[in-house]
Amino acid sequence: MGKIVVSENVSLDGVIQDPTDEDSLGRGNWFTFIGGQDREEWTKVEFEEALGAEALLLGRRTYAWFVARGWASRSGQWADRLRNLPKYVVSSSPLDDPTWTNSTVLKGDVVGEVSKLRQQVDGDIVVYGSGRLVHTLVEHDLVDELRLMTYPIVVGAGERLFGETSGVKPMHLVDTRTVGDGLALLTYQSVRDA
Repeated sequence: MGKIVVSENVSLDGVIQDPTDEDSLGRGNWFTFIGGQDREEWTKVEFEEALGAEALLLGRRTYAWFVARGWASRSGQWADRLRNLPKYVVSSSPLDDPTWTNSTVLKGDVVGEVSKLRQQVDGDIVVYGSGRLVHTLVEHDLVDELRLMTYPIVVGAGERLFGETSGVKPMHLVDTRTVGDGLALLTYQSVRDA
């Protein structure tokens, strides 16, 4: 059975929106707040995560972000790994011709389609970005693990990782890791009723 792993870059105040200042949020490019050793260590962690993944699950906007930045044609080990992974895209608007190799559009009921995907894939199904999709997955208890790359900055505005839920969603901290000099990778697993 597959494991849904949400992997996010997040500010101290939980913001995931517009880390590269492309949505004109007006809060600067907080993703590039890090540099040097932090950036190198972040890259290593992200590449390790890609090597451990069996598939990617992306919302349409995040998928389009990757494609617009040339990930479909980039060279290098990280780009090659992402290109070769099966990619599943959740989209409520038409995406009839996905351009990134090994991409499949999941149509219909998101919860049902993701539940089926968990049965079909053996291993980590990594979700990058995809805020709306993550909200749905959390609400329906489909997230098995959260990996939060936490940036030492308070953004003060923007879409947060977690929105309202119909109930409490307990998590258990399973790992903390310092990445470079300024980042913290926090890993949580969902606590489900026995």
